[in-house]
Order: sequence, then C-alpha cells, then structure tokens
Amino acid sequence: MQSVNSNPLTIICAALSLLGAAANAEMKPVSTYDDLLQLFADWREFESPPLLAGAPDYTSERFAARHGDFRRLQTRLLSFVVDDWSIPQQVDWHIVRAEMNGYDFNARVLQPWVRDPAFYNTIWTERSDVPAHEGPTHHALVELWTYRFPLSGQEAQRLANELGVIPPLMRQAKRNLTDNARDLWVTGVRDIRAQRAALDKISALIADTANAALVDVVAASKTATDDLIAWLEQQADSKTGPSGIGKDNYSWYQQNVHLVPMTWEDEVRLLQRELARAWSMLKFEEHRNRDLPPLTLAMTPAEYDAKADAAVTRIMNFLRDKNIVTVTDYMEPAIREHVGAFVPEATRHFFMITAHYDPAPLFTHFYHWFELARMDLEPHASPVRQGALLYNIFDSRNEGTATAVEEMFMHAGLYEDSPRSRELVWILLAQRAARGLGSLYAHANEMTMEEAGEVHMEWTPRGWMKTEKELLIFEQHFYLRQPGYGTSYITGKYLLERTMTDYAKQLEERGEEFTLKDFFDRLNAIDSIPIALGRWELTGLDDAVIP
Repeated sequence: MQSVNSNPLTIICAALSLLGAAANAEMKPVSTYDDLLQLFADWREFESPPLLAGAPDYTSERFAARHGDFRRLQTRLLSFVVDDWSIPQQVDWHIVRAEMNGYDFNARVLQPWVRDPAFYNTIWTERSDVPAHEGPTHHALVELWTYRFPLSGQEAQRLANELGVIPPLMRQAKRNLTDNARDLWVTGVRDIRAQRAALDKISALIADTANAALVDVVAASKTATDDLIAWLEQQADSKTGPSGIGKDNYSWYQQNVHLVPMTWEDEVRLLQRELARAWSMLKFEEHRNRDLPPLTLAMTPAEYDAKADAAVTRIMNFLRDKNIVTVTDYMEPAIREHVGAFVPEATRHFFMITAHYDPAPLFTHFYHWFELARMDLEPHASPVRQGALLYNIFDSRNEGTATAVEEMFMHAGLYEDSPRSRELVWILLAQRAARGLGSLYAHANEMTMEEAGEVHMEWTPRGWMKTEKELLIFEQHFYLRQPGYGTSYITGKYLLERTMTDYAKQLEERGEEFTLKDFFDRLNAIDSIPIALGRWELTGLDDAVIP
C-alpha cells in the first residue's frame, strides 16, 4: 500500500498550501511598534482640522471630504498584528484605537459643533485639574492662564494671534449649529456669555499696555461674540428636541471610546449602589460620632487659611509617613497652589461648604494636581501617553482615582484624629453618585437636564446642593455635553478598586506582600490612561478591554 505521505496529490496540495501561506504572509503587512508610533503621529496630525477663514473648519463639507482619509488611517491601525507585542505596547495600540473610535463617534453621533453651542467657547481662564479641559472643545483654545500681565510685546502678539480665531469661529458657529437639542442650546448660551466676560477681563488687563493690533482683535471678538449670543437667544424658542444620546449610543461610547467595560444599565446599578452605600455609611459615622463636638466652619479668611494649611500638611505627612505613595518634591507645591480661599457663607457652593469644615477630604481629590505635575515634569516615555488623551478618554483614570483615594486614604487612617471628617468623605461620595445618576437619566432622555439636576440636588446629604445653583447647572450641563464624565468618578473608582483587588490577589497567591506604595507607584508610572488598560498592565488581565 502506498503511504499517504508519498501520494502525489497530497504532495501537490501541501505545496499549494505552503505557497498560499507564503503569499498571505507577503500580503499581510509587518506591523512593528515603531509603525504604530508613526501612525499615531499621522493620526494626531489628521485629527487637527484644517482652517476656514482663520478658524478650525467644522463644516459638514469638511467632515465629508476627509472621511476617506480617516477610514484609511483606521484601516492601517486595524491591519496591525499586535498579539506578540509587550503588554504596554498593546495598550498603546488600544489607546490609538479608542481615540479613532472617539473621532468616529463624534462625527456620527455627538457632533458637538452641530448640537452644542458651548463647543465654541474659546477663552479658558484656568487650567483644568485633569489632563485636558473637560467636555468637547475646539482646536484653537485661548489658554488665558498661560499669560502673565502686563504682557511683553511678544506675548501681546501671541494673544492677538490666538484671539483672532474668535470672529471667524463665531460666524462659523451660526452656520454649523443646526440641531434641535434644547437643553444643550439654552444652557450653552451661558458659555458664550462667559467668553464675552473674559474678553472684558482682557480689556481691563491690557488697558494701559496693549498694542493697536491686540486692541482691535479684542474689539472684533467682542462684536462677534455679542452677535452669536443674540443669534443663539433668538433661536432658543425654536429648539424643542432632546439632548441625550440614548442608552445604546451611551453604552457603545463607554465601551469603545472611554474603554469602560459597562453598559448604561450597569452604570445605573453601580451608582444606585454607591449612593445607598454612601448614605448608609454616613449614618453609621454620624451615630459613631454622636457624642463628639461637630466640626466648625471657617468664618474668616484667616480661619480658612489655617484649615487649608493644616490639611495639606496632614495629607503630605500621611502619604509620606504611612508609605502610601512615593512623595516627590513637586507634589506639595502642586497641591498648595490650589487650596483656594475663604468664601462667605451665603455664596459657598457644595465643595466649598465641605472645605470650610475641613479641606482635607476635598484636597485628597486634588491628587489630580500631583498627576498633572508628573505629566509636566516626568512625561511618560511613550509618545502615545504624553499629554492628554483626546475626547476626555482619561476620565475613568483621573476622576476615578481622585474619587477613590478620598475613601481609600480615609480607610488607611487619614482621619484617626478627626473622626467627624469621615462624614464629609461619605457626603462627597453621595453627591458624586447622585449627580452621575441624574446624568444617566438625562442621556437616556428619560429626564430633562433640569429634572436630572433635581436628582443631583435632592440626593446630596444635608441639602448642600441646594445652596448655590450655578454649580448644579454647570455640572449637569457639562455631563450632558460629555457622555460618561458624570459617572466616571464612580465607575473609575470601582474599576480602580477591582484593579487593586486583582493585583493584591495575585501577590497573595505568589506569597508576596501587598503594599499601597508599590500599588500606587506602579499605577502612576502607567500614567493617565483608561483604568481598564492600567489594570491590564498591572495584572496581565485583559478581560475588561473590549476588542
């Protein structure tokens, strides 16, 4: 009997198979990490739009004309074979994928340049406490906080050049804003009015020193801004449609852009749970502390300054002495720069109420400023992680960590000498869960923005969200503009706790010691990327990364 291996037909088939495999290998591009870095550079260059009359072009014609270029970039990315790359390199690939998904989602669904007047707000007077400004923003912002007045001649020219984008952008806004999203429209007018107020501030700052070009561009920007405000107000009564993106869009966006492995329904359940936990734990704390004197409010600037100074000292000593995280030279100056100032009792919003009792719970959330200082002074080696990820993709990491450490540091012993301060931690958590729930219902179009604000206000303990309504409007408007941000404080906190759980369990199984300092140092080294990706680097577990 002839053996199978010597059968001519078998030999021919095997040869054809090998030829086919070789041909496929030649057709399939070889993808290296360096190729990804080149693609990332090409992608970021593409993502910044061309100019139209001196302003970034957000017209429908521009998006249509460049759609093919975007698809070619996306095809290049999806052609990569990354399974044999290191985990950090694979993580970078997923970051680029998430950013491209964000562009695609914005073009198809969110369309802030069409639906959201606040998108056209140009002047930002303060730096954000996260890597980029929260919410959709255009590509030619004026970061007024980067200027020092009085201006040098060179800086005056820089400011004139940057402000020059306002007149053409205000005109373009009237062309592009065609949607019917009422809450976004009506509330967004406030942001354009804020731009107008910022221009008045600039006029006052440059009154004695400005050159003619800067004076002229400020005047032209005021006129253009006034014209847009009048047009927005005139159009407002005709806007009657919903502003939420719907449950399915919300879930897709969370999973594929922000890489939060949860659906709208998952987030509702989590935030309901955290709201209940925060309220019930608050009641236990109040019972435990019932025989202790209450916290006292700072009633003068000197009293607030003393509380703020003591809070920063307490936090920094705690982090250092209790081996919570490696304390660098830049950390304390970073937090001291943002301790705030005394606010009269009648005008304190929610966060300043807590801070005037004890600033420490709020200041632990200022872990943000540690992270921004690290981003500035110790940038990550990967170009993909240097600076801010696009489309607020950092929210689960930065807001989640800042929220998580409020409670984690409390459990680690930060308030052993101030038990009443623990009550403030639970109040902060309840407020964040309540406002996130409201934002979820608004995005599902089950509530208007005002109704979502009622959830936010009514479920914050002690009535502390009822004292100053501007914060309420600002937060709910922002979360309606940026899906997922309102919940990121709680979803990111949960994902960080899950990461710590998996990391600690792996160490225990290997017979190794878990230390907070090692955990937070490794988390910080991974930098401001979605926590699901950070978990992958820390633990090797990629089940939370949805392909």
